[in-house]
Amino acid sequence: MQADIAVPPQIAGSGTLDRLVETARDYARQAASENTQRAYAADWAHFARWCRMRGADPLPPSPQLIGLYIVDLAAPLGKAPALSVSSIERRLSGLVWGYAQRGERLDRKDRHIATVLAGIRRKHARPPVQKEAILPEDLRDMLATLPHDLRGLRDRAILLVGFAGGLRRSEIVCLDHGKDDTPDSGGWVEIMEDGALITLRGKTGWREVEVARGSSDQTCPVHALTQWLHYARIDFGPIFVAVSRNGLKATANRLSDKHVARLIKQTAEDAGLRPELPKAERLRLFSGHSLRAGLASSAQVDERFVQKHLGHASAEMTRRYQRRRDRFRVNLTKAAGL
Repeated sequence: MQADIAVPPQIAGSGTLDRLVETARDYARQAASENTQRAYAADWAHFARWCRMRGADPLPPSPQLIGLYIVDLAAPLGKAPALSVSSIERRLSGLVWGYAQRGERLDRKDRHIATVLAGIRRKHARPPVQKEAILPEDLRDMLATLPHDLRGLRDRAILLVGFAGGLRRSEIVCLDHGKDDTPDSGGWVEIMEDGALITLRGKTGWREVEVARGSSDQTCPVHALTQWLHYARIDFGPIFVAVSRNGLKATANRLSDKHVARLIKQTAEDAGLRPELPKAERLRLFSGHSLRAGLASSAQVDERFVQKHLGHASAEMTRRYQRRRDRFRVNLTKAAGL
């Protein structure tokens, strides 16, 4: 925990050292995003409750006990639903974090954990369920469902900037008008003659996303963004904020990333996408990642440019986002002479 950061006992305290301790705690809090820390804290709370119900103590770390815990997650004896392999691995990451906050070390490679997890992967692992990609024609239909008011201007900018930037929903709502406008900023936007330059703070550092202007004002993300900023009178702080109840004024309250997910689902439903499916199944198909997948699937450019734009470390990750691509465009069989 951040409270464990303190002046070493063999050193006499002072005002200067106390200020350094507070600064160190601030840095420690920034080591992971708030969403990640909340998820890890929930993982630890679940594990601690599981231990108490079985008369066990979560401290110190016991690989044998954690091995049994992940077995119960994969094949629960009670009414609780079984977790997917990815969810179990996330829970383990949360436990590693939880123990580290308490000055303990959990070795995930211990045989009591690693062998059980390997067996769970072998028996229960499934290909990831991919969300539906929102293609340009889908996006146009979704935009047509938006009202012609301040909320409509904002949501239009969210959809277009999110699509053209290949942004995650958390990256969309974290943007500020300028650099260092707010403490919780995750990036900022600079509007230029030919487009908008988005600077984002990612997991591995800062990256830049270039969003060029579109072929028409109706589908241009930069035009949509400038219209929203102008009519909402935003020149400082969060870009995407809530609108007052009467719909006439932008507030100072940054939107949650859940708004992006709800917006995508609602506009996809209003646009009548995938009408052959039941409503509940249609809503499950679309999420914030549908915008990133739509750009990756639609951009007819060299794959390496898409990879850079999305901020992926590997081409393989980019290909997971491409719902429609010519898998055999590069024919290595013929290239080898067969």
